[in-house]
Amino acid sequence: MKASLYLVLATLFWSGNLVIGQAAATSMTPLELTFWRWTLAAVPLLLLAHFFEKPDWRAVLRRWPALLALSALGMIGYTLLLYGALGYTSALNASLITAANPALIMVMAIVLLGERTTRLGWLGIGLGLLGVLLVLTRGEVARVFSLSINTGELMMTGAITVWGFYTILARRLDVPAISATAVQVVFATIMLAPFALAFNVRFPGTAAEGWSLAYIVVFPSLCSYLFWNLALKTTAPGTAGNYLNLVVVFTAIITVVLGTPLSLVQIVGGFMVIAGVLLTGTRGQRGPAARTTATAGPGGADNRSPA
Repeated sequence: MKASLYLVLATLFWSGNLVIGQAAATSMTPLELTFWRWTLAAVPLLLLAHFFEKPDWRAVLRRWPALLALSALGMIGYTLLLYGALGYTSALNASLITAANPALIMVMAIVLLGERTTRLGWLGIGLGLLGVLLVLTRGEVARVFSLSINTGELMMTGAITVWGFYTILARRLDVPAISATAVQVVFATIMLAPFALAFNVRFPGTAAEGWSLAYIVVFPSLCSYLFWNLALKTTAPGTAGNYLNLVVVFTAIITVVLGTPLSLVQIVGGFMVIAGVLLTGTRGQRGPAARTTATAGPGGADNRSPA
């Protein structure tokens, strides 16, 4: 029961990151949001890792080349694209596209790693990607051929592709989850610092910006990682991964509460994406591919939140 609560809270906070990020993107640049998110979260994450996981920091830092590459992909590349996308598209559309991550990661694992899946798994992949295609084209699939897809949704598609490479690379990283995340965040801060200076990145100047950044740092960056990893002590990664479907549900609820109606295409596309994810779960996998779904969201040393 407690683990389920932790998983629900983690996904709720990641949903909030999309909604708050969309609002913050109207006055802050993706670089500002990304730089301050990780800079302010770095020390608290290091403390969380130190006290909850008690890692051998020397052993962790010996993996610095892999951690540096992962930081460039997941902490910098993905996050910049995410906040950039939220300047052009809705939080709900971003969550629907993000929900296709398990299907995309499975395809990448099949192509790059030679993993296998069942016919049911392929059905799930096709259904999930078709749902995303509906969202991208607003139900007019022919728009794919005219290249008239929203810039933000293209950026979000790029973001989940980057996240796919991140996940594939991270799968063999034998470092505790929060510790690996903390080191990657520190590396991201260091790598972004010259760009922050060059582009005159400013600290939030209004109360609204300040509260938005505070939420992003405290809840999705700190609390969600802590809750998720606490839950995984008693919950299988595959089971926990299914809770990531709640990101779409919570984002839709928040969006409606804030006064933005859902379109039929978004509803249909969302159901298709979620159904596809469920089909590409452990029952739709065979052999080595069973690990892919477990890496589609946060959890293990190779398993972070795509939010």
